[in-house]
Amino acid sequence: MFDNIAPKYDLLNHVLSMKIDVMWRNTLVNWLKKDQPKEVLDVATGTGDLAIAVQKGTRSKVVGLDLSQQMLNVGVIKIKKLNLDGEISMQKGDAENLPFSDNRFDAVTVAFGVRNFENLPIGLAELRRVVKEGKSVFILEFSKVEGFLGPFYMFYFKNILPAIGKLISKDNRAYTYLPDSVNAFPYGEKMKAILLETGFKKVEYKKLSFGIATIYKATK
Repeated sequence: MFDNIAPKYDLLNHVLSMKIDVMWRNTLVNWLKKDQPKEVLDVATGTGDLAIAVQKGTRSKVVGLDLSQQMLNVGVIKIKKLNLDGEISMQKGDAENLPFSDNRFDAVTVAFGVRNFENLPIGLAELRRVVKEGKSVFILEFSKVEGFLGPFYMFYFKNILPAIGKLISKDNRAYTYLPDSVNAFPYGEKMKAILLETGFKKVEYKKLSFGIATIYKATK
C-alpha cells in the first residue's frame, strides 16, 4: 500500500493536514533539540520529512529506516536535492527487528509509524533497545479530538479525508485505512502506560491541535 502511494504521499500529507503536519514535526524537533543528539534514528521514515527536519534542527547525523522501498526512493531524491546526503542515510528495514546494536543512538524518532507496527510491544521494545541509557524515544502519532470539536473532526476524518486521499493517490485502501487505524490505536494515558510497561523510566506527552496528534517522549 505504501509503495503504491509513495509518489503522492507528501502532497497528500500537506493537503489533508493543511500543512499542520509540518508544524507538528517542528514541535517534536524543538523538544528533541534540548537533548543535543549527535546521532538519531528515524524509524518509519517514509519519504524522510522528519529525518530532514531533525537534521536541520539538531545538526545531527540521521539514519532513516522504512519497510517501503518506494517511499525511501522518494526520500533519497529529496535529501540529495537538499545536499544532505552526507548527513542523512536511508535504509530499508523492519521496525520490529532493527538492524542496529543496543544503546547506539542518542535519540529515536517516529512520526505516524508506530500505529502501523504489526506487534506494538515488540516494536516499542526495539525502539527502546537501540536508544542509549538516559536518552529518549520521541513518537508523533495521531490521537483523538475530544470535546465539542470531536464530532466535526471525525466527520472530516471518516468521510472527506478518505475521498480526497482516494482521488489523489488512486489507491482505495490508503485513506480508508487511516481513520480505522487511528480509532483502534491507544493514545494519551493509555499510550503512556504501554510505554512504561515496555520499560521506559519516564514518559511525557504533549497534545497538538486540540488532540489531533500527540508527541510522546519516552526516556530509557
